[in-house]
Amino acid sequence: MSARRADIQTSARSPFAGCAILITALLVMVFLVVFSVITLFRQFNEIARFTGEKPQPVELTQVEGREADLNRLAEKIELFRQQLAGTGEARLALGPEELNLAIAAYEPFKDLRGTFRVLSADDGRLRVAISFPMNGRPRFTREGEEGMITSDMRYLNGTLVASPALLKREVVLRIENIEVPGATVPREFIEQMSPYRITERYLTDPQIGPAMAGLTRVSVEDGGLVFAKVPGEVPQDVIGRDQVNHATSRLFVVIGVAASIFLLFAGTVIFLGLRAKAGRTGN
Repeated sequence: MSARRADIQTSARSPFAGCAILITALLVMVFLVVFSVITLFRQFNEIARFTGEKPQPVELTQVEGREADLNRLAEKIELFRQQLAGTGEARLALGPEELNLAIAAYEPFKDLRGTFRVLSADDGRLRVAISFPMNGRPRFTREGEEGMITSDMRYLNGTLVASPALLKREVVLRIENIEVPGATVPREFIEQMSPYRITERYLTDPQIGPAMAGLTRVSVEDGGLVFAKVPGEVPQDVIGRDQVNHATSRLFVVIGVAASIFLLFAGTVIFLGLRAKAGRTGN
């Protein structure tokens, strides 16, 4: 009788189930780390196929000697600003040259200079010459006695083909294609980059932010980019947050699958442990 009681107490104190769960958790963690590292380096290798080691700065529109063009542009923008403040319809149409002139002339757009130039606006799409810096393969460097992880810079030099759209209070570009001479940009990369939130930086700007918030429509018409506010109109082409967080959602799906596998293994181990314990108790 005492031997059986000792066997039951030993079974109750058996560390098998706890150790198995811990081992399973460690294996899942190792799997996630290895999977993330492999995915990261695969991504870097793919990026290296269609990016360059050096930037190819795009042309910047000259503003010297173009006082008349600058005045006309300023008048159009000021008229649009006044219309937005009213209750009627507001409309601003800017051709590629006017857009490039605004980038060259106005201080809020200085970050776009040399990296973004509108080539054309036709068939509902913009074609934009770009030279975007990107992080490349990470590497470990040593400075003095301290080491640090940095990354090689890569540059996406090519042509962006995109259509404008609205995302809540900002104008975004829904990317359809990225053309790089001598290379093909994978569709997965394009989907992760789209929508391109080019105006996110202006949400807090005291003038541009409120102007974007008042828009109900943005489109490409008659060879230009059109910003419009129509009273009573529901904003068109609104992109949902699910599209903005597309890449993040895919990551959460992978993590969710791994977590489900862990829970399945853990549940199985606990079930087998309890079943073995019940069998020994029954004896």
